[in-house]
Amino acid sequence: MTGTTGMPPGSPLRVGLIGYGLAGSVFHAPLIAATEGLALDTVVTSNPERQQQARADHPDVRLAGTAEELFDRADELDLIVIASPNRTHVPLAGTALKAGLPVVVDKPIAGTAAEARELAALAEERGLLLSVFQNRRWDNDFLTLRKLIADGELGDVWRFESRFERWRPQLKGGWRESGDPAEVGGLLYDLGSHVVDQALVLFGPAASVYAESDIRRADAETDDDTFIAITHTSGVRSHLYVSATTAQLGPRFRVLGSRAGYVKYGLDPQEAALKDGQLPGSGWGEEPESLWGRVGAGESPETGGGRPVPSLPGDYPAYYAAVAAALRDGATNPVSALEAAAALDVLEAARRSARDGVTVTL
Repeated sequence: MTGTTGMPPGSPLRVGLIGYGLAGSVFHAPLIAATEGLALDTVVTSNPERQQQARADHPDVRLAGTAEELFDRADELDLIVIASPNRTHVPLAGTALKAGLPVVVDKPIAGTAAEARELAALAEERGLLLSVFQNRRWDNDFLTLRKLIADGELGDVWRFESRFERWRPQLKGGWRESGDPAEVGGLLYDLGSHVVDQALVLFGPAASVYAESDIRRADAETDDDTFIAITHTSGVRSHLYVSATTAQLGPRFRVLGSRAGYVKYGLDPQEAALKDGQLPGSGWGEEPESLWGRVGAGESPETGGGRPVPSLPGDYPAYYAAVAAALRDGATNPVSALEAAAALDVLEAARRSARDGVTVTL
C-alpha cells in the first residue's frame, strides 16, 4: 500500500513533522533528514523556543504553528509524521489520511486497539500507508537476539525476560506522567509499547496476559513500575518489566532456551547518540565489546560463563528507509497499524489484569 505523491521520479518525498519535543527533535527529524529519498519540509510546533531549535537544527525547514496550517497545504507534502502528545495521535492521523496523505505515527498509535483498527481501516480504504514508529525493532540487542534465535543458537526458547528499567525517583512532569486517561500516559503505554511489540515480533500472538502495575513515587498520578507476563500461543512465556523506580538495573534481555541462554546488559547506544546530536554515519549503532551479551548454559555471564556474542549494529535509519521504499516502490510497511493494534490488545489486557487481579485470556 502506498501514497500517491505526484512527485517526479528521483525527487525527495516532502515530510511534514508534527511535534518537536523529545520524539520529534531527537528521533524523527534527524532520521528523516538522514534518509535518502526523504526531505524534512515542515515542522509544526507552537512553542517559540522549539521553533528556534528546529530552524537551528534544520536551516531549510519551514515552520507552522498549528497542524491546521500544515493540512491547508496538504498538496505540497508527501508524508505526515506525528510526534505530538499521545492524545493527538488518533485525530491527527485521521485528518492526514482523509487529506490523502500517508502517515507515520509515533507509538502508541492510539489509546485503544479499536481506535488503531479504525485508523487501519481508513488507511486501507484510502489506499494509503499508515505506519507506526517502533524504532526498537532496530535496537542492536534485539537484532542480535533475532539472529541467535533464527540460527538455532538457543534451541527452543522457553522464557523471554525483557527489562526497560530506569532510576528516576523524582518526577519530571509533563503529559507522560499525567493521570488523565485522555493523555494515554504512564509507563505501560510508553515503554510497555516497546517491550510488548518486541515480544510479539519474536514469539507471536499472545494467548493470555497477567500484569502488576504500581504507582511508587510520591505525587505520581500514573504507573511507574509495571510487570507484564504474556503466555504466547507458541508456548513461550514473556516476562516484561518497565520501571522508573529501579535502583539496581537488571539485564536488558535474559532469554532461556533448550540449548542455551542469552544475557545482555545495557541499552542500545542510538538514543544517547541522537540526544548528543550525532547523526547516522560510519560506525553508527556499534557498541564496545565490553557491552556484548553472552550465550551459554550452566553458568552466570557475570562470573564468566558463556561466550561473548558481538552485537549487531543498531539501525534506526532502517525504519525510515523502509517507509521511503514503501511509498516509492510499494515495499512492505515496516510496522503496520494492525501489528500495533495487536500490541494494544496486550496493553489493554495488562491494564485490566493489574486493576482486577486476574489473568486475561485473549
